[in-house]
Amino acid sequence: MGSRSSHAARIPDVDSLRRETGFSQASLRRLYDRFQALDRTGKGYLSRLDLQQIGALAVNPLGDRIIDSFFPDGSLRLDFPGFVRVLAHFRPVDEEDEGNRDPKEPEPLNSRMNKLRFAFQLYDLDRDGKISRHEMLQALRLMVGVQVTEEQLESIADRTVQEADEDGDGAVSFLEFAKSLEKMNIEQKMSIRILK
Repeated sequence: MGSRSSHAARIPDVDSLRRETGFSQASLRRLYDRFQALDRTGKGYLSRLDLQQIGALAVNPLGDRIIDSFFPDGSLRLDFPGFVRVLAHFRPVDEEDEGNRDPKEPEPLNSRMNKLRFAFQLYDLDRDGKISRHEMLQALRLMVGVQVTEEQLESIADRTVQEADEDGDGAVSFLEFAKSLEKMNIEQKMSIRILK
């Protein structure tokens, strides 16, 4: 039992991370173990290359974009708190917590809106707050590969942007993106059960 508490003591800012991310202490311990396993050379941080070794990301068509989300502002190193903050977006929503949340507290990282913001930034490559037809087309190319012709992809991109674009500016804002997905169960689709 003593090794567990000393293990938790090695996790940087464990109490503030618990409050910020909603992860239990046991989950943070598991994530810390995973972080250390990914950090094969023991340097204390992860690089893009470390994350590229994760099989599920290697085969995900948006894997590079997901990896990019761990490195905001072009940083080259990912520390444990940064690792946990990104993963917190994928923590399943706990209905008990939703009802007891203090409205003065920041919205949880795993809330519907934060999950949508995370998904939005995977498409909004130039970070201008809008998904252009070109950005939609790039994402579609990654997701469907060569299974669809370029003409079909362009048609899908045009139709997707057109259907979501309520203000007629030819792009999809975050609010338009969120509204177009209002019937989708984002809370479930963007949750990884093991991150409870």
